[in-house]
Amino acid sequence: MDKCKVFVVYDRNVSEYALQIAAGRPSLAITADEDHKSVDTVTQICRWLLSQGADRSAVLYAVGGGVTTDMVGMAAALYKRGICYVNYPTTLLAMVDAAIGGKTGVNLDSYKNMIGAFHMPLRTEIDARVLATLPVSELRSGAAEMLKSFIIDNREGLYRKAVEVLSGPFCPEKLEPLIKAAGDVKRRIVEEDPYEGGLRMVLNLGHSFGHAIEWWQRQQEGRPVLPHGQAVAAGIIEAARISARKGLCDGKLVKTLIADFKACGLETELPCPAKELLPAVAKDKKADGGEVRFILIKEIGKVEIYGLHIDTEQDI
Repeated sequence: MDKCKVFVVYDRNVSEYALQIAAGRPSLAITADEDHKSVDTVTQICRWLLSQGADRSAVLYAVGGGVTTDMVGMAAALYKRGICYVNYPTTLLAMVDAAIGGKTGVNLDSYKNMIGAFHMPLRTEIDARVLATLPVSELRSGAAEMLKSFIIDNREGLYRKAVEVLSGPFCPEKLEPLIKAAGDVKRRIVEEDPYEGGLRMVLNLGHSFGHAIEWWQRQQEGRPVLPHGQAVAAGIIEAARISARKGLCDGKLVKTLIADFKACGLETELPCPAKELLPAVAKDKKADGGEVRFILIKEIGKVEIYGLHIDTEQDI
């Protein structure tokens, strides 16, 4: 690493923190939001690297939230057919999910992450202290992804602990071990299935409806916008409701999840009737031959990949 030249790309909203990490190295500020999460921004990063003389031994640092790490990771995957990169996540959502596992991507025509590549970072550097600068809304987005991790894998019984911490006042000291544990859940799954051939799909719990909500919101003018994590939270609860209708879990579990999510300030209702979201669900990356592979919940710590034909299912 010491012999490699480092280039830093960062969300302009975290300039002060990013420039400390850059420490005088070449750096590029980008606008990191869903409107700019595009091939154009990835091309901008690649052009900048070329103008800086970056070669294949270069290392790219990504400093920002999940949108930043997704775009910078994709640029690293494509530039000169692949260079190394390191993630410095600055949001809770990125720390527990987006910056781990090597899934990179950008949006296409309002559909989430339709273009992308698997490209593992060299490492992900976590500093929970940076979360103190985040608004509450950003912390709640990350809370949804953290709870998702422990709904999938609750082997250490951390789901209940996470609810207690996330529903209380912000405390980096209490959050940090939970961030590590949630990251470890994802790492274990990714190591077993790095290219999402099977098991890794469980990490998409809540995302079929979550991404569809984000698509739906972009079609509505003047409607309140749920950020990604809150859309995923609503998607998780919808997955629980479908699970109950399918007989995979009982109604008590649904009520428990709703109460826990509300305690953490998370969304528990879809912003529109579910059928309005089905056009986007049908284009989900997990759709195959007209069947969408939903992640449904049997109990906290146990989920199942379940295929549904959304054009014929009456209980979605």
